[in-house]
Amino acid sequence: MKLASMDISATASASSIVFDALRKAIIQGQLEEGEPLRQDEIARLFNTSRIPVREAISRLEEQGLVKTRRYKGAVVAALSPKETEEIFNLRALLEPEIIRNAIPRMTPALLEEAREKCTAFSSSQDPMAWGDLNRDFHETLYNASDLTFFKEIVHNAIDRVERQIRAQLVLSNGMKRAGREHDEIIDACAAGDADRAADLTRRHIDGAKVSLLKHLKEA
Repeated sequence: MKLASMDISATASASSIVFDALRKAIIQGQLEEGEPLRQDEIARLFNTSRIPVREAISRLEEQGLVKTRRYKGAVVAALSPKETEEIFNLRALLEPEIIRNAIPRMTPALLEEAREKCTAFSSSQDPMAWGDLNRDFHETLYNASDLTFFKEIVHNAIDRVERQIRAQLVLSNGMKRAGREHDEIIDACAAGDADRAADLTRRHIDGAKVSLLKHLKEA
């Protein structure tokens, strides 16, 4: 199992540490779709009992990152093209409303931070970092929104498709387009144009969806 070992035997929040480590490994593709999550092996890697491991896996299952199969136990969840499309459609509904709500609350400092995140994304030469950098940019803008429940849903939805987003950026040469669209979104935010920012965000998500589904079909 591609998971770094860690001694958390004396840690009060053992379950949270295991959860965070497994979640990161799943999102980044270190744990592949369909790979079994053996509780004994994970407990040994973290030098803990099976109880916090079982709790962590249960939380991951609630978020859709893990599925329990009969006779096989917990495995990393796989997404069908239909499920992937559904998640992107959900994002295209919620994220424009989040950014529309956020714009009146955006400060110059937040916009400057978002521009820095945008530059970091566009200039990165590390494909493994592209998913995180893309997410950092969007979530920086969304931080100004008070639509907490919307943001929580989107956060979990992106967890489900982050592996696919990274693959789409790499295999479709989508970095240049994504960087240009990021620039347009932040310019609309800086201008206080909530309608344009929301429309650009929706089109940005829809474009990524079309590109990704094309890649999945060809693969």
